Amino acid sequence: MRRRAVLRCLLATSALLAGVALPRGPVRASSEPVQVPPPPLDVPPGGARLERAILAGGCFWGVQGVYQHVDGVVSAVSGYSGGAADNARYEDVSAGLTAHAEAVEITYDPSRVSYGTLLRIFFSVVHDPTQVDRQGPDVGPQYRSAIFPTTPEQREAATAYIARLEADGIFDRPIATRIEPESFFPAEAGHQDFMLEHPRHPYIVINDLPKVGHLARMFPRQFRAEPVRVKRRDG
Repeated sequence: MRRRAVLRCLLATSALLAGVALPRGPVRASSEPVQVPPPPLDVPPGGARLERAILAGGCFWGVQGVYQHVDGVVSAVSGYSGGAADNARYEDVSAGLTAHAEAVEITYDPSRVSYGTLLRIFFSVVHDPTQVDRQGPDVGPQYRSAIFPTTPEQREAATAYIARLEADGIFDRPIATRIEPESFFPAEAGHQDFMLEHPRHPYIVINDLPKVGHLARMFPRQFRAEPVRVKRRDG
């Protein structure tokens, strides 16, 4: 499974480096984050309990890697959202044979980081929300931009934020981010902590590590140098 995952992203990176044609339209590179305003609505803390956010913005390696460096995030798990449980596996999802998107389930402490802040990072650092069924070198609906609210309050906040970003003309193209019903199925172990375990992988170096640098620069109060991990490290 890991060999297939590495092969997929290596092929995508090779195509990018070789100038192989991708679907038409401008692509915002990872070196070009967009400064977005705070959301007009946020979700207030609901007591001492932890909350969950589920976001999809392209290959889950990078999405997970960014949120692992956000202070207040307790865990960030790569997985699949938007489809059924019986085919929520990498071989089918990456081939575009299912309705899933590669997504990340973020468990966070709302007293330390708000849902609105997670969305702000999502729209500014994590990905380009104007790309339709693609993200950078990865093409297909499995790489779509999507939000899977886990509460009615999250749905309201996400809907209002997209409307505000559109009304303010923050991006030069329409926002393609979909708001979809909640679902999440964890991905295979080989995909968890991928950026942390493979920091020199060509795909990570080109597409994802710059995003962590953008997070540190644009959100210094939210940045944590020591990431949270899915897997326990020996010793």
